[in-house]
Amino acid sequence: MPRSLVLGNGSSLLCFDSKGLIRDFYFHYVGLENHMYEGCLDRIGIFVDGVFSWINSSDWNTLIDLRHETLSSSIIAVNEKLKVELLFHDVLYNEADIFIRKVSVKNKANYKRQVKVFFNHQFHFYETVRGDTAYFDPADDTIVHYKGRRIVVIGGDNNGKSFDDYTIGFFQYRGQEGTWRDSEDGVLSKNPIEHGPVDSTICFSGNIDTNSQFEFSLYLTYAKTLKEAKDLYKSVKVKTISHLIKSTEDFWHAWVNKMGFDFYDLSSDVIDLFKKSLLIMRAHVDNNGSIIASGDSDMLQYGHDTYGYVWMRDGAYVARALDMAGYPEVSRKFFEFANDVISTEGYFFHKYRADKSVGSSWHPYIKDGVRQLPIQEDETASVIWALWNHYQHALDLEFIENVYDSLIRPASNFMLGFRDGTTQLCAPSYDLWEMKFGISTYTASNVYAALIASSNFAKLLGKEKDEKIYMDGAMQMKEAILKYLYETQGGYFYKLIDIKDGKILHDNTVDMSSFYGLFKFGVLGTEEPQLTSFLKVIKDKLICQTKLSGISRFENDQYYRVSKDIPGNPWFITTLWFSEYQISVSKTLDDLKKVKEWLNWVFKNALPSGVLSEQVDPFTGAQLSASPLSWSHAEFVITVLEYIKKMEELEK
Repeated sequence: MPRSLVLGNGSSLLCFDSKGLIRDFYFHYVGLENHMYEGCLDRIGIFVDGVFSWINSSDWNTLIDLRHETLSSSIIAVNEKLKVELLFHDVLYNEADIFIRKVSVKNKANYKRQVKVFFNHQFHFYETVRGDTAYFDPADDTIVHYKGRRIVVIGGDNNGKSFDDYTIGFFQYRGQEGTWRDSEDGVLSKNPIEHGPVDSTICFSGNIDTNSQFEFSLYLTYAKTLKEAKDLYKSVKVKTISHLIKSTEDFWHAWVNKMGFDFYDLSSDVIDLFKKSLLIMRAHVDNNGSIIASGDSDMLQYGHDTYGYVWMRDGAYVARALDMAGYPEVSRKFFEFANDVISTEGYFFHKYRADKSVGSSWHPYIKDGVRQLPIQEDETASVIWALWNHYQHALDLEFIENVYDSLIRPASNFMLGFRDGTTQLCAPSYDLWEMKFGISTYTASNVYAALIASSNFAKLLGKEKDEKIYMDGAMQMKEAILKYLYETQGGYFYKLIDIKDGKILHDNTVDMSSFYGLFKFGVLGTEEPQLTSFLKVIKDKLICQTKLSGISRFENDQYYRVSKDIPGNPWFITTLWFSEYQISVSKTLDDLKKVKEWLNWVFKNALPSGVLSEQVDPFTGAQLSASPLSWSHAEFVITVLEYIKKMEELEK
């Protein structure tokens, strides 16, 4: 199930589903240790007029959004049968790990009623099922869940008091589903403690007049020690819930508007999605600089692991978007992260965990009896290319000086030396889609741009020898790309080539990344004949011929493919790449009209909260695969900013 909302503060990340329920709870790194690991589910239920209903049932209609220009929720859940409406106002405090859920319960019946709202919490701390404890603390009327250095304190405020009822027990253990079942008669058993696979349920009660409402707040504080978690809990009462909500919303509103862009003629919908994309990206950035691809843990259903890792390529694109949008202080932390994790040989591994350790991988070190380096070389190139973009925006020369010998030079020397002896292209590695091993057009183009950036860095710091060898290497790479990767008869560039027994084997698959790499990394000018002929092939082969439209990744893309009648599902990233090219060749305001249509296409296929997935169903527009995907949001921000830049040029 795609995530419909995310809240983050740099040390934790909460992801909500389409019913407004928390499905992912990451702490104390963004993307690492999901304490609502597989099997855990946040539950909210209502008991009124002797009837009980969980809000994830089909009787409830839910609308989820981010509040205007801030990282806080606006969730409305309506049950017409029960004549009840719930409004959730959720905030993850930007200064500390405090989650606040302010709730308004509206009585839509024409008579007075008592309503009980139940909240069930389940945790698998450290992503393991053993050794958890939960207990009721009568000293402050809280529920405490803990295991080791992961502690959550649960409490609330209902007219100056905490919750009205509680119980603690087992879930998914020896046939016991969980204490949430105890809610369904409207009364909890007040069991004070359990250990093992435990859950807890609490209840807030209120009497409501006709067409009236009652309000209360639930809040969770969490830390590595009980004292820290309890101190945070006490601080809520001192600072007050209203202050914490306002302070958080004021911060994010100021943050997302700090640059004051002139959006020219872009629609208010596109502008709103631009700002939501900035906020969603920021929620995926940890305070230590790691940038995860997605907090959506439901990806476990379709593979052996989630997207909760740092792919250096994805992170580089997000960092580039943040730099362009005026947040170099955030992106700089990513490059510090890169500086810390780069291998001694000068390359980046497949992916990393947020704690800077190497992540899981499916790339082998040997294939068909031949040793190989299990990397995607474009991930190394992307970081250096994006770092040059960072410098152009931040002009932080001292930082560049500090990382030159530890990051820039090792990566540059690796790319310079990691070459195929026959073609002088980069040596084979996995392509950016992580599927094929060879020498891809995209990777070679990225390495070309990265070596140009390396030469620029060397020139900047007066390192003349490095400047020359990196520039020479870049020029050799460009020459080899045009010589070995262009298919002259078809007028396009190969997806990749491989060399077996001295023979060059060609992969003729038309791939949007090949086109984008040549254009974006400057191998070819936008109107050079090889690129314009390739564009015709892209339009013919990769535009989805459905009512929805959009651009596929490559021909016959099987990943989540819903029909054989299309080349593959449309991706937000590739569709926006196509738009970037259209921006670059636009010479008049009329030329930009199609770009505006594509930007509005993205908005129409986003969730109301602004969440963008990896790809969409080409017939229904339903979001598919990881959602949200931080790279999709980065590409949207980049494309909007490129549009603004082009408008500035055309109006001069």
